[in-house]
Amino acid sequence: MSQLSIHNLQVQRLLPINLEVLASQCITLSGPSGCGKTRLLRAIADLDPHQGEVRLNRIAQRDIPAPQWRRRVGYLPAEAAWWRERVGDHFLNPDPKRFETLGFTLEWLEREVSRLSTGERQRLALLRLLGNEPEVLLLDEPTANLDQASARRVEQLIDDYRQMRQAAVIWVTHDEQQHKNSAHHYCFKDGKLELHAWS
Repeated sequence: MSQLSIHNLQVQRLLPINLEVLASQCITLSGPSGCGKTRLLRAIADLDPHQGEVRLNRIAQRDIPAPQWRRRVGYLPAEAAWWRERVGDHFLNPDPKRFETLGFTLEWLEREVSRLSTGERQRLALLRLLGNEPEVLLLDEPTANLDQASARRVEQLIDDYRQMRQAAVIWVTHDEQQHKNSAHHYCFKDGKLELHAWS
């Protein structure tokens, strides 16, 4: 079971952030472009300079080597990088069931990355991330470029993974239904993260 604790986290132009995400809990974030959503995720993933404290199961981020932390706290950017020519070169132990959930077969491992659509890259990047079996998922608009059917497949896979692994999930999205399906919805306003109250 994985609990993420954030205390007085300070990132450029953001007021100190305090946040707890319990095991198997999904929270969502929203806010206008440039408000700091991505900066927050990158700081939690230990990719950008920051102050304050981030803990995973009471173990401080600073006490874990960065590569090890990033395997345990997995970050999916809005546009994931691909560094090899073939899809399969990015996977060690691809899970056929997860591929099937997102509408793929393992034959896709033979495809060239350059021939993939934006949506295909996005879904395959999620599969690549889950292959590390992270304890926390930091998701930056994973369904933004997908059609409705593909988005529902992604939602299902993330939900299944969250429950199976008891993973904590922070999900940046502008989809109102995804916010309503989460445990809590937080909004950025004037550099501050505030809990959204449904009317």
